[in-house]
Amino acid sequence: MKRRFLTLFLLFFSLLIYSQNLDREYVKLIQVLNTIDLCYVDTVNQKHLARTAIDAILKELDPHSSYIPAEDVQRSHEGLNGNFEGIGVQYMMLNDTVVIDRTIAGCPAEQVGILPGDRITHVDGKLIAGNKTKMNDIPKMIRGPKGSTVTITIRRPNERDSIIFRVTRDKIPINSVDAAFFVAPGVGYIKVTSFSLTTPEEFSTALSTLKSQPLNYLIIDLQSNGGGIMQSAEDMVSCFLPHGREVVSVRGEHVNTQTTLSSGHRPLDIPLYILIDEYTASASEIVSGALQDWDRATIVGRRSFGKGLVQRPLAMQDGSELRLTIARYYTPSGRNIQKPYDGGTDKYFHDIESRYKNGELVNPDSVQFPDSLKYYTRLKHRTVYGGGGIFPDVFVPLDTTKVTPLYRQLFNKGALSRGVKSYVNSHRRQMLRKYPDFNSYNAARPDIQPILDEILKIAKEEKIEYTKEQLDETIELLTMQIHATTAQSLYGNEYFYHIIYPLNDALTTTLKLINKQ
Repeated sequence: MKRRFLTLFLLFFSLLIYSQNLDREYVKLIQVLNTIDLCYVDTVNQKHLARTAIDAILKELDPHSSYIPAEDVQRSHEGLNGNFEGIGVQYMMLNDTVVIDRTIAGCPAEQVGILPGDRITHVDGKLIAGNKTKMNDIPKMIRGPKGSTVTITIRRPNERDSIIFRVTRDKIPINSVDAAFFVAPGVGYIKVTSFSLTTPEEFSTALSTLKSQPLNYLIIDLQSNGGGIMQSAEDMVSCFLPHGREVVSVRGEHVNTQTTLSSGHRPLDIPLYILIDEYTASASEIVSGALQDWDRATIVGRRSFGKGLVQRPLAMQDGSELRLTIARYYTPSGRNIQKPYDGGTDKYFHDIESRYKNGELVNPDSVQFPDSLKYYTRLKHRTVYGGGGIFPDVFVPLDTTKVTPLYRQLFNKGALSRGVKSYVNSHRRQMLRKYPDFNSYNAARPDIQPILDEILKIAKEEKIEYTKEQLDETIELLTMQIHATTAQSLYGNEYFYHIIYPLNDALTTTLKLINKQ
């Protein structure tokens, strides 16, 4: 007991000295945590208590300041780095078993002979099939440092015995440019899903591929692109603006105003269209806002998310990371991209639901702008609006009639994806013999009934009820989605977009705009 009081005395004495340099309320927080640790009736989990306090503090600041525990820091950087270290497989959980959906070309799994459709039963001798292993635990087992090895035991359809592979891990690329192809003669289309360190190189390669043929118009699809590394976004803007044009400025209470200028010397000079929606955020909004403000691109779609806060990663002593908001982004016309968050975090992240309810996603006139939010583009002095997010030049309403309640259930409960991939994984060899490449598959568009039967079987297991009339009104959308997902599983991610693009309303609207020209 004497030792505890001595410890408390020394603690409070040191805090009194320390308080000369700290606000009293901050000192009080330290006192409370330490007093709980020393005097509370039960043993407390210090780590959990500190984490709870940190999360509560950051939640009071803004929606995007965050704390990343040490064990999650590396994984949180994977999408930004454009690669991770592992064996190079994409997989899904099917009937409590991990099934390989695709092996990434040139990566370790493909090199040792692991095939799509293989079922992983053991990792380093540990059973993971049929024992309710959590999906989130699989990456921890399979991934690891480059040069390390992992033993994968698989069961292969039509093979009696298990097959054991010893795989040496390596760097695995994560693509941020999913597709680049012509959607019409002379009209190129590039789908960019995120902004990572590798995006500039990927985008340059995609652009060069399109420019090898007559390229008269370019469409860049940033729908559902949540952003990423700002430098990669700035590099993309520089592909289309002359050298020395303002791309974005950064302003904050404790940060000197910084303005980034375009670095392009031979920018591409053809009509440019950018597709955005309510899930387009951060770096994607920098690209859209800069090209709109300089009258360089026509923005097509719906108002973007409105994430314009700058986070700085700060490493903690234990390897964890604090991502603290230090500034705001502003477009060349002076617009603040960040939408308001004074209503609290919950309201902030339910904003898209609110947009749906108030009609903004189907009617642009449902949003009224005060004069204080009016800005003008830099060359043609067109009116653009601030207040959070980038507002499109051409509005495309959300089509609420296309997605039926039955389709939504099949999609949300995974019956659609699982049904397609289950069938493809069981019939891959036969399908590839009959359709060795995408062109042969796309020309044939084989009967979907066997795959549909698989989907409806899973729907029954998931207790999804429907009538024949509901299935009939869903079948057109379902058919296209089945073909797109099948092509993706057989030939790669890009071919999903080759088939599904007619359902992309922003894209079809853009093609109509181009046709008018």
